[in-house]
Amino acid sequence: MSGWKYFAKFHTWVYRKSGGRIMGEVGLGRKILLLSTRGRKSGVARTSPLVYMADGERFVVYGSNGGQEVPPAWFLNLQSGPEAEVEVGARRVRVRAHVAEGSEAERLLPLAHAYNPHWAGYQQRCQRRIPLVVLSPVGSA
Repeated sequence: MSGWKYFAKFHTWVYRKSGGRIMGEVGLGRKILLLSTRGRKSGVARTSPLVYMADGERFVVYGSNGGQEVPPAWFLNLQSGPEAEVEVGARRVRVRAHVAEGSEAERLLPLAHAYNPHWAGYQQRCQRRIPLVVLSPVGSA
């Protein structure tokens, strides 16, 4: 298991134990959520801590994988099945994911890059178009 996977498991554990009070943000007001998806091949639940930007009741995340050319596994899982769950603090919310396109992307992308300048930097380093993923609540979890 890679160092990042160990860290993600540790981060998830601490986040859940503290209700998001510890490791619930990365500074400058940027918040973390836990995104749980189903593995597209295994069917096993997978959880990823991600920086998110609020858009009303929706959560916006960036499928950057740290600027790598390969998209993150959580994004591939959402392509296979867009239903997921997010944890924000101690609150759990069922969500449905879609990639922002057209006028939605035109509105959100500048806001997202201002919110987290790292996201803009990842796109500059990367050949693929990094998706801006919108997670919309579908009911209580």
